[in-house]
Amino acid sequence: MPINDTSKALLSHNGLNSHLLSSADTFHTENKSNSYLSSSSYYQTSNAKTSTATTKNYSSTTGYGLVNAAAAVAKAAGKSTFADVPNSGGNNWGADLVNAPEAWNNGYTGKGVVVAVIDTGVDYNHDDLKNNIWTNTKEIAGNGIDDDGNGYIDDVRGWNFNDNNNNTLDKNGHGTHVSGTIAGEKNNYGVTGIAYNAKIMPVKVLNDSGSGSYSAIANGIYYAANNGANVINLSLGGSFSNKTLQNAIEYANRKGVVVVMAAGNDGGSQPNYPARYAKNTGIAVGAVDRNNNLANFSNRSGTNQLAYVTAPGVDVYSTVPNNQYASYSGTSMASPHVAGVVALMLSANRSLTPAQVRQIITDTAGNNTQAATTSSKNAAISTSSIKQQAIASSNYQLSNSTFKVDNSSLSDIHASAKLTNHTAATSSATQFHYYNNGISIKSYNSTDEETPNDSPTDSPTNGNNGDLGKFLDRLDQLQKQLDEYRRFLGLSNS
Repeated sequence: MPINDTSKALLSHNGLNSHLLSSADTFHTENKSNSYLSSSSYYQTSNAKTSTATTKNYSSTTGYGLVNAAAAVAKAAGKSTFADVPNSGGNNWGADLVNAPEAWNNGYTGKGVVVAVIDTGVDYNHDDLKNNIWTNTKEIAGNGIDDDGNGYIDDVRGWNFNDNNNNTLDKNGHGTHVSGTIAGEKNNYGVTGIAYNAKIMPVKVLNDSGSGSYSAIANGIYYAANNGANVINLSLGGSFSNKTLQNAIEYANRKGVVVVMAAGNDGGSQPNYPARYAKNTGIAVGAVDRNNNLANFSNRSGTNQLAYVTAPGVDVYSTVPNNQYASYSGTSMASPHVAGVVALMLSANRSLTPAQVRQIITDTAGNNTQAATTSSKNAAISTSSIKQQAIASSNYQLSNSTFKVDNSSLSDIHASAKLTNHTAATSSATQFHYYNNGISIKSYNSTDEETPNDSPTDSPTNGNNGDLGKFLDRLDQLQKQLDEYRRFLGLSNS
């Protein structure tokens, strides 16, 4: 049931009348597509590798390794590992990497399983999702009555805990992208979800800029657990533990709901919260690329053993609002792959407990994921490409000024997000997402003049206005990103 909590602080963006009190009170989506610096002139020579401690099948870097749908679903069904089948190919490389087609070939597609996407909402009208959206059949739409007595009026397609209403439509894109990876329809276009016959329960807990309070997220978890979800996906995270959130996750676990959580995008030595709770409850997920290399940005599993596996999270193609598609990167994109695998397992055996699911997922994962290699020498990046990309997304014209960046290794930040529509040609719009650890995603679109800094006077602002302000903000964020990588490589004095 819903709970009350005083931690309701939100990062104020886009006209929302709220104020950031503490980074400990704010969660953000774990999406790394913001780190793209496209068309950069880049090379590196590896001479410093990430150290890894390994105990039996558990690694301090990659946990139990790449999730294996074929082995996990077969074990859930009490069968031998499924035979290999041809890859789907193309944009469904993520499903191929986790061996989902082998499960599909044996009839396990997620049918009858409900996966709650606790996120920025879901575009439930998307052509690749609309037939796989959970509906509350106990509720009569639009009559203004709480027909099922669950405390939420007209919650036919979930609930919005950010605005306290039944509008769960996604205006950010993050929750819709996650949903497509889990349950995009198998219809010969767009993307095929890992569990393409599962149902998505939209639960909106983050605002349109990707931030939300612990209490909203916790309430979303209680809602999902109490209204029929079998799996919960949490592609979000923060730097601090919170008892309210932890209690909600443990409640869902007791209700038989499997909670899957993104590990974080800091490149840290252990997961952020709530993924760190996977020591006892739920599953934490790190990100790998299509070659099964751990992404530089992905938080590692850590030396304290927990249920941590890896999944595709670099340049993942999936649904975004308005019948479009985009390629995003982040542990946010890895987590729904595992949520989809869990849905496949439950479609094979609905009697599995969360503890049994955790055990099977970790037992069958292939611990052969390679740690991303970093280098502190012989790395170069063309700073002109950074400047040109910042200029390209703004109408402000700059003179030929110099923007200097010291040489450092910046792998996994080389491709720009791509928006396409299955009924039209590739869109010329390119989204910029800036991931700021501990705060939020900042989202800029070259076809949209609205930015997170166009907020009321009581909202945090850097004082920059208009196109020049937007341009300077972009350069500032890019510099911060580069500084983070320098600190990660040990090249900074700070």
